[in-house]
Order: sequence, then C-alpha cells, then structure tokens
Amino acid sequence: MGNAQRLWALGDLFVRLGKIASACVRAVVAVGLWVGAAAADTPVRHELTAGDVESFFDGLVPLQIESNDIAGVTIAIVKDGKLLFAKGYGFADLEARTPVSPEKTLFRTGSVTKLFTWTAVMQLVEQGKLDLDADVSTYLDFKIEPAFGKVVTLRNLMTHRAGFQETLKHLGAQNSGKVDLGRYVRENKPDQIFAPGSTPSYSNYGAALAGYIVERVSGVAFDAYVDANIFTPLGMANSTLSQPLSKALAGQMSKGYNLGSAGAKDFEVINGYPAGSQSSSAIDMTKFMLAHLNGGAVGELHILKPETVALMHDSITKTDPRVNGMALGFYEERRNGMQIIGHGGDTVYFHSDLHLIPAEKLGFFVSYNSAGRGSPPPRGPLWGKFLDRYFPFEPPVTAVKTSGLSAMDVAGSYISSRRAETSALKFLTELSQPTATANADGTLTVDAFTGLNGQPIIWTAMGDGEFRAKFGQGKLVFLQAGDGAMTMLSGAAGVAIFQRVPDLRNALVTLVVSGVSMLVVTLNLLAWPVAAFVRRHYGVEQGWTLWERTLRLAVMLTSLAVLIFVVGFGVVLIGAASDSPWGLDSSLDPKLHQLQQVGIIGAAGVLVVLLNVIQAWSNPVRGFWGRVKESLVLAALAGLLWFAWSMNLFDQALRF
Repeated sequence: MGNAQRLWALGDLFVRLGKIASACVRAVVAVGLWVGAAAADTPVRHELTAGDVESFFDGLVPLQIESNDIAGVTIAIVKDGKLLFAKGYGFADLEARTPVSPEKTLFRTGSVTKLFTWTAVMQLVEQGKLDLDADVSTYLDFKIEPAFGKVVTLRNLMTHRAGFQETLKHLGAQNSGKVDLGRYVRENKPDQIFAPGSTPSYSNYGAALAGYIVERVSGVAFDAYVDANIFTPLGMANSTLSQPLSKALAGQMSKGYNLGSAGAKDFEVINGYPAGSQSSSAIDMTKFMLAHLNGGAVGELHILKPETVALMHDSITKTDPRVNGMALGFYEERRNGMQIIGHGGDTVYFHSDLHLIPAEKLGFFVSYNSAGRGSPPPRGPLWGKFLDRYFPFEPPVTAVKTSGLSAMDVAGSYISSRRAETSALKFLTELSQPTATANADGTLTVDAFTGLNGQPIIWTAMGDGEFRAKFGQGKLVFLQAGDGAMTMLSGAAGVAIFQRVPDLRNALVTLVVSGVSMLVVTLNLLAWPVAAFVRRHYGVEQGWTLWERTLRLAVMLTSLAVLIFVVGFGVVLIGAASDSPWGLDSSLDPKLHQLQQVGIIGAAGVLVVLLNVIQAWSNPVRGFWGRVKESLVLAALAGLLWFAWSMNLFDQALRF
C-alpha cells in the first residue's frame, strides 16, 4: 500500500477536504486521473449534433447515476454561438421525486464561481480601477505583508501563485449562517510558504481576497456587483452568489447529497464566497460560456472587451512548457490535440466542471448534486468520453530519448505544493504523499495515479524527465534542480506541483514513528492495572520505595496526558468535519486550547519520565527488561511529542 493510500485509509475526511478545496492532493490528482486511463483504438469521429449528444448522454449518465449512487445531474453544451444541448438527469429532490430541470434547477457550482470572480476583476482592470501587477494591499483595508521579498499581485491571485498555504478554518459559515467576507479575509490570512509568483498553490483564500478587492473598489457588496455586472447583463435570472437564497430561488435549488441513498443535506454556507458560493442553472451557465466564447458579448451586450477575453484565455503561466499551466483564472486543459481552458468546482455535495474549446466555439458544463461513490469522480470520465467521441485524437509517436532521468532517479515520495505547512492541518497534507516507484522493467508507477479500472497507470520514460502513460494521453514531467531537489508535474501543474521530500519527511517514517509510539504508550498504560492485579492475585511485592512508586505514577499520568492531547486533537478536528468541513471554525478553539494545556503538562512531565529512566538504570532491582521498557516509554513519548510539534498541534493561534 502506497503512502497516499495509507492516508485514504484514515477515513473519508481528507476526501471531503479535497472536494471543498477542489483539489489538496486528492483534488489535484483527480484532474489527471482520466487522462491516463487505458484507451481503446481511436474511435470514429461522430457528428456533433443535438440528437447524437442526447443519445450519447442518455446511454452514459443514467448508468453513472445508478452505479455511483448520485441523485441528479445537469448538463448543457453550447456550440457556434448557440445552445446545442441541455438536459437534466435524475432528481433535484429524491424524496419529493422532483426532476432536474436544466432551465430552472439551481446547482452549486463550487469553484467554477471563481471564473465569475476573475471576470469581475477584469472588468475593473478594463476601467483602470485595478492593476494586475500592483500590490494588492493598495486596494485593501489591511496589509498583506511581502513574503520572501515580494508583494502579492492580482495576477498572482488569478494564477494561484500568491504562495498561500492551504487553510479551511472559517471558510464555511455553517455554524453561524452569517456571511462576512471582509472579516473572513482580514482574520484568516494564511501564511505564505512560497514566494509570490514562484510556485502554483491553489488557494480559495486568494479568490476570496480578490472578491473583497472588487467589493472595496466598486463600493458595493461582491454578490451585488456580480449580479449587476454579470448576471443581469447576461440574463442569468436563475443565478446568485447570495446566501441564504431568496425565496424565489430557494424553491428551485437542488438538494445536495453525499450519497443519493443517504438523504439530503443542509444548504452549504460559505464565508469566502467569491471562491465558491454560486448557485446557477445549467442554462444560465451557457450564457456565461457563450460570452467568453464570443469575445465577451452575448448579442449586443458586452461584459468584457474582446481583447480582455483574449488576455484571460491566452496568458498561460507554466512551470514547464510540456505540461498544462494556468491562464488568468482558467485552468489550461490540453487534450486530444486541442487547447482547452476551464475550471472545476466542488462543495461537499455538488461537483461541477466547465470547459471551453475556443477554437471550436464549444462550451461544456456539467454538475452533479451528489458526492457519490466514484473514484475518480464521474465528471472527468464523462468529459473525456465526450471528447473522444466528437474530437478523437491519435497521439503522435514520439521517439524515446536515451538521455534524462530514469524511473530510479525520480522514485520517492512527493508532497503537493497545495498544502498546510505551518498550521494544524499539516498532518493531513503531510501524510498524503504520492509515492513514485521504479519497476523492474524501467517503467514508473505513482500510487496516487490510477486509471478508470482502479489499477495504477504505467508510465514510460521518454527522456528529458518526461514520462508518458502506457495507454492514453497522460504525461508526467520531472524537473531536477542543481541541488538535487526533484519536482513532479502532472496534468494539474497549473494549480499545484509535487515536490520530493527527504527521507526523514517521508510519510511512512511519520506514520511508523507516531504509530509505534502510540502503541507503546497505550500498551504501557493498559499493562499498568493488569500487572497490579496479577501481583495482588499472587501476592507478589515489587519492593519499590515510595519515591519509585511516585515516579511510576508520574510516568503514567504523563503518558495519559500526551495520549489524550494527540488523540483528542485528532478526534475534535475529525469529529467537527465528519459530515462536512464547514464545522471547522473558532467554536472548536476552547476544546483545542484545553487539549494543548494537557499537552504542555505532558511535555513538561517527560522530564520526570527521563528521571524515572535514570533511576531505573541505576537500580538493580528493576532488572534489564524493566529498564528497557522504561526507556522505550520515554522514546515513545518523545516520538508522540515530536509528531505533535512537527504537525503544529501546539500552535496557540489554532490555524487550520
């Protein structure tokens, strides 16, 4: 079992976190899962007509709904300036048996909302009110301090290169139900772990910050700005960023589900709402796609100038020219020989994709109202199969170069640049390291990358650090720096990259040290009363002095304190996020601070445990194995405290 798979085995918490963020590692990896899936011979190109598209989806989507336990799906496609296809499948409300309507039913679009945020930013850039390359603090009522000697710009925010670490605290407002964008961005600024402009690291906070800038510069609330300057001009009457929904739109809102069979969930309230609060019908989304495919215009109405649209679509920031980059707000998604841009979006229960092929004047939108059972999520394979049917492509044969990195050279564990580094969420991202393994035949497997059949994709070295999927169009590129540092780029390199970790930071080392330490401490605590019972039963006296007994009691209390701290911290965080991570807010702080106090007592108590070990080794009565056991307990407590310290569990600011 690979390191990434070990994290999945911890439970579905991390999967939920990834869905909200629209990729930590799991979300980022999902972007590339279907591109490397095994493929049959190139199919014959089918004519892209409404009738053929309907037949195609009618044969595929109901099967996805049933096999993935999904309640409903909405799909819309535009081509050559007009609507080609729109249809709803399944139910917006399973209990009431309300069918999905592409015209009326609202779905949460998740991070697809960001495209509207970036469009709003570019409207103000057109008007000369915003500068893409100015310090964002110019437009704020608080300061984003320079990091690594560089300021953050709007261009950094739009390309996810502001350097912010992953954060979830207060992203949702589920507990209070009250949205306060200004307070959210002022009080929840993540640490910057990369120099601005240097490293892709997808950030919901960055998009929320951009929305707040639009709000401050325009003088109106961000949701009102988007309504007046995007929704209304485009005739998107069934769209809103507002939370809660108006009475009129609330009646049209689809229910959200974890599994279709598990019952509807509550409406998700998001504090950083420019990053993902939008509710829209599929038909409304076609109007936005048409505008971006037609130089910012729908009919006589313009939401952007043609040159602004071209700037957004064509300004691609790349880590390496062989992999996808990031346009101004849009993902680059090259496939089947075509330049494609788009964006994915996830709340906990809704999962959406928007894709544009500008050269074909084609736009594709799909949204699922259930998380479902699928891995990878069904939206990726749906889009891939659509492209293969209507835009089939045979990848050209590329000659293999003998120079460059081999599978052995790139083997190791990697960590996503989209991660928590200085907060208490670090343990989630730190333990999610994909592992690249060199196979005996010189090929490579990465445990986080699997095909639709669930089997690892086989990657073949092509030279110059490039590896191609044995079947399909998947590609990995490895870059080695002068100091030996290795970077892995996947199909999602526009929003995150993977950096090889040193051996001591390997997730397996962390898991073994923390796991064995917890086992030793737990067994010692359990053995204490058992041993006392056995001695009493057989009338055996230890012959210990009062001082030795006191030390023994102190060791047990210290062990209990450290164990309660580490386990309790995880229980509180995981418990709060067990149904959805929107519960991760300051309401948890009192419990976590109490646990930290227990942890500090436990850390101080380790000095007593050390004293106990010294006493044990100086007292022949304790015996050799007794001395070893006490030493192991000391080492185990040190291991648990190392884990707690390195994963920032002692962080008094309680950032997560």
